[in-house]
Amino acid sequence: MGRVSQAQAQENRQRVVATAARMFREKGTAVSVADLMKAAGLTHGGFYKQFASKEDLIDEAITHAFGEQAAHSPVAIEERAGDHEAARRTLIENYLSVWHRDHAGEGCPVSGFASDLGREPDQAVRAQDVYINGVRNRAARLATGDDDGMAQLCTMVGALVLARATRGNPISEELLQAARTALTENGTGHSEPQQRTD
Repeated sequence: MGRVSQAQAQENRQRVVATAARMFREKGTAVSVADLMKAAGLTHGGFYKQFASKEDLIDEAITHAFGEQAAHSPVAIEERAGDHEAARRTLIENYLSVWHRDHAGEGCPVSGFASDLGREPDQAVRAQDVYINGVRNRAARLATGDDDGMAQLCTMVGALVLARATRGNPISEELLQAARTALTENGTGHSEPQQRTD
C-alpha cells in the first residue's frame, strides 16, 4: 500500500476532527479511538500518525464544534441585518427545540461538552479556554440592555440537558417550553423550528 499524500493526510485529519466533534457531543469524550476511527472510515493505526494523543483530538474537536456552529448558524441572517432581538429569539427557539434535543451531535458545543469538561478538571487548558470563549460568545448573543446573557444561557443549557435526560416522557417537551416561555418577551413561544440550532 502506497504512502498517503500530504493533501490526503490533511483531509483524513479533518474528517477525524469533524467526526470526533459530532461523536463527542453525542456520546461524550469516552468514545474509544477505535470506534472514532471506524466512524471516520479510517484505520485505528492511523490515529497516532495524525494526533499526539486523544486529548489533542478533544482540543481540536471542541474548537471545530464552536467554529462549525458559528459558520452554520441560522441566526446569522438576523445578526447581519442588525436585528439583535430577532436573532436572540431565533437562537432561543432553535436551541430549545425538539430537533436540538434529539440531534446532540449537530448541536451546541456548550451543552454537548459541558459534562465531559466538568468531569475532567485536568482536561487540557486549551480545550477549556476554547470552551469558555464559546460560553462567553453565546451569552453575548443573548444579552439585552443591562443583562449580559449569562442567566439566559444557563436557563437554555440547563433546560436542554434536562430535556435530553427525560426524552420519551412528556416532561421533556414541557421543560423546553417552560424555558422558551421564560426567555421570550411576551411568553408565548413559537412553533417548533426544524432547522439546525445556532
